[in-house]
Amino acid sequence: MPAIDWGFGVVRATQTELEAAVAVLRAGGLVAFPTETVYGLGANAADAVAVAKIFALKGRPADHPVIVHLDHPRYLHRWVRDMPEVAQRLAARFWPGPLTLILPKAAEVNAVVTGGQDSIGIRVPSHPAAQQLLSAFGGGIAAPSANRYGHLSPTKAEHVREEFGAELALVLDGGDSQIGLESTIVSCLGDGARLLRPGHITRSQLIETIGALIEGGDAPRSPGDRSSHYAPLTPLELVASGDIEARVAEHIGRGEKMAVLAMRPPLHARAQMTWINAGRKPDHYAHHLYSHLRTLDQAACAKILVEAPPLEERWAAINDRLSRACGLGGGVREPDAR
Repeated sequence: MPAIDWGFGVVRATQTELEAAVAVLRAGGLVAFPTETVYGLGANAADAVAVAKIFALKGRPADHPVIVHLDHPRYLHRWVRDMPEVAQRLAARFWPGPLTLILPKAAEVNAVVTGGQDSIGIRVPSHPAAQQLLSAFGGGIAAPSANRYGHLSPTKAEHVREEFGAELALVLDGGDSQIGLESTIVSCLGDGARLLRPGHITRSQLIETIGALIEGGDAPRSPGDRSSHYAPLTPLELVASGDIEARVAEHIGRGEKMAVLAMRPPLHARAQMTWINAGRKPDHYAHHLYSHLRTLDQAACAKILVEAPPLEERWAAINDRLSRACGLGGGVREPDAR
């Protein structure tokens, strides 16, 4: 898969920063680091005590597995019992990149990493700073997103610092995450593959690579599979495009301040309204989504109204995250037509 470079300020870590991060990881501590999707909160994946610190700091349920990041597939044998042929084809096309594969775990992998399951999530990130860190560390790094459990994922180092403050000693600053949404997750437990979480890699690209996806059936627990996730503290609601102005006026008429994330400018400026025009290009929208929601979350409004994006494949990951931010579960959902 070609490298993703959209000019969003991606930077490499210095040797001093890398050495400090590696020292923290080897001592059993936590390090936040950038990937092309979002920033991760990392620990030595082979150290169960260190991985448990991730759960404690995030407030993450113990049965919610974390993804193990590697710098190259050659280290898969340390973490994976079997690499099905369908997984090999996906890895060959999309690694390094924004794809997480759920695979049968190796016997020695601690249950704290897998949430007690017999499967493990593996990713080979493409962000240069993540690759630098993984290569220098020389092992797997377990890392969910670097935020409190259920909150908006961070796409900048400053987001991580805002989230944890002095509780997290080291944040490796690699600039903006290029994509801005979490990885596509595909389960490869058996003969086929099942899409568990949409991301930058689309359903069509997966099918083009392996021929077909399994639909329905039982699926392992995976990161981001809760019905309420990726959420700002301010209540968020999806609204049909033509209804936004009326809904804003309704709330402002009750004396409430309102926040709006839309794909167009407002028809009328209002003193009690904070409106962000995120545009109509899905890659650009996705890259800025969490930053925009953080800005609106800090505007001290009664509610965030989001113009429901198109129900198209290129918007599938965005629709999934927005649906979960509303507490509606994942997948593409019809907007509120009230």
